[in-house]
Amino acid sequence: MEDHKKRLNKFLSESGYCSRREADRLIDEGRVTVNGLVPEMGTKVSTEDEICVDGELIKPKTEAFTYLAFNKPIGIECTTNQEVKYNIVDYINYHERIFPIGRLDKDSEGLILMTNDGDIVNKILRGSNNHEKEYIVTVNKPITDRFIEGMRNGVPILDTITKKCRVEQISKNIFRIFLTQGLNRQIRRMCEYFDYEVSHLKRVKVLNIGLDVPVGKYRNLTAAEMKELNTILEHSEKHIVEQGPQLPQAKRNFPREKQSQRQARVPRNERRENATNDKSRELDRKPMAERPLRNERRNPRK
Repeated sequence: MEDHKKRLNKFLSESGYCSRREADRLIDEGRVTVNGLVPEMGTKVSTEDEICVDGELIKPKTEAFTYLAFNKPIGIECTTNQEVKYNIVDYINYHERIFPIGRLDKDSEGLILMTNDGDIVNKILRGSNNHEKEYIVTVNKPITDRFIEGMRNGVPILDTITKKCRVEQISKNIFRIFLTQGLNRQIRRMCEYFDYEVSHLKRVKVLNIGLDVPVGKYRNLTAAEMKELNTILEHSEKHIVEQGPQLPQAKRNFPREKQSQRQARVPRNERRENATNDKSRELDRKPMAERPLRNERRNPRK
């Protein structure tokens, strides 16, 4: 019987319920049960077990998987959380459960693949597999050779350095970029590092799949596209590693002061003035991935 068992996250992904990464999150949050009990991470299950997510019975998938190419409009969020307004699942309103492969931020448009094949997700997303995604980007001022060269050679954002990538200038304010990573709002943050703001961002290709449907529409991938895609993914690894090389941590050569010691050195009237800056301090304490870009601080998104 042990030979027929598989890890719980693999069972959920193969059932078409979600990707393995999402399955791990659900298991960690205690939302998955096996025969009425909350399992540990790494638990193995068989078809004889009763697996539920939030009380919903999950059965092994017997039909063929679905693969869609969708042209996401600006304003739609790539989340399966249907409590989020304008989520991608409700927008497409497909007749069976599907989920996005990766993400495309709310302010961007273009190609995103949708599926119920959880195993294919990690193969496509893992950065070390070097699977390219192509974007057309418009920025707020003329592009320089220094900007193009800097974008190509890796940019320090989110406590890491982006991988080297291909960048081609198309016109005065428009360039094409090919990424193998999917860091949080990566292109926007890379541009901001060089004091550019992205005014329009569109993804036009993922691996061998090109964007060829109108905004807001989708189509099924063809047999030829799936054959080529499976050939590309044949030797791909499944575990996700999104980050590039880590920036070294600065070493402290002096003891950390206690708060009371710092306050003692600051005059009382200055302490009062400093208290007005609480809002900016709260921003600085947020993790890098949650901080808004500079232009968003000036013009908050609705």
